[in-house]
Amino acid sequence: MAEIRTVGIVGAGQMGNGIAHVFALAGYDVLLTDISQTSLDKAIATIDRNIERQVTRGKVTADDKAAAMGRIKTTLTLADVGPTDLIIEAATERETVKQAIFEDLLPHLKPSTILTSNTSSISITRLASRTDRPEKFMGFHFMNPVPVMQLVELIRGIATDAETWDTLHGVVRKLGKTAASAEDFPAFIVNRILMPMINEAVYTLYEGVGNVKSIDESLKLGANHPMGPLELADFIGLDTCLAIMNVLHDGLADTKYRPCPLLTKYVEAGWLGRKTQRGFYDYRGEVPVPTR
Repeated sequence: MAEIRTVGIVGAGQMGNGIAHVFALAGYDVLLTDISQTSLDKAIATIDRNIERQVTRGKVTADDKAAAMGRIKTTLTLADVGPTDLIIEAATERETVKQAIFEDLLPHLKPSTILTSNTSSISITRLASRTDRPEKFMGFHFMNPVPVMQLVELIRGIATDAETWDTLHGVVRKLGKTAASAEDFPAFIVNRILMPMINEAVYTLYEGVGNVKSIDESLKLGANHPMGPLELADFIGLDTCLAIMNVLHDGLADTKYRPCPLLTKYVEAGWLGRKTQRGFYDYRGEVPVPTR
């Protein structure tokens, strides 16, 4: 197995800052990059706040927090992360964006650097083929929110070698999380099952079978889900849900994965869920209010 000490994370959004959080607490030196200084500043503030919450709950000590925050550095220059041992791309769920990131990184990588993507649906083999090291490329899919969720999906591309797999499996163990091995098919395991359920909930709303509140309450109380599917969609981001459904629909050519027109309409309106303050719920007041 390769030894991983330094980790470069591309993208300081919800997933990127959560990944930085868990790696820093586990003792890795983290370099976080984004195209926006505002995003980097917000990410550091979020990590600080979330680790402080863990301190308050007695899960980590104040010294653990101080050490973790000291391990995280930021940069606006993508090339700076090239010399790290492991790079995790956590940018937006658009294949063209991800491909451009890996292509820009290539001239700056060490020969031993492992490349990974936190994609929730896009072909790992296809992403790897645009690099100079498909054997050292894997899907490294964390669940949201990263500090809380136990699972990490590990996805081999067709060329991924055994050493890369073993190395990342060891990293997951060091993070205190559990790895699930998924084959490189559209949306892998979790989202292959979860997103069609969310899409069907949107169809249920679209067809007038139930309103937002009744659909979410039915799944929480009738199926013992901690969040209703529409509430969960807002948490994930409706644009992300739509992107994954499009990957499923295009990749598997099956009409059962056709995105609900109402989901598309919400995304076109810019109502993407919690991150824009409106989705299936309106979050602009003290209490979320259903929008349908």
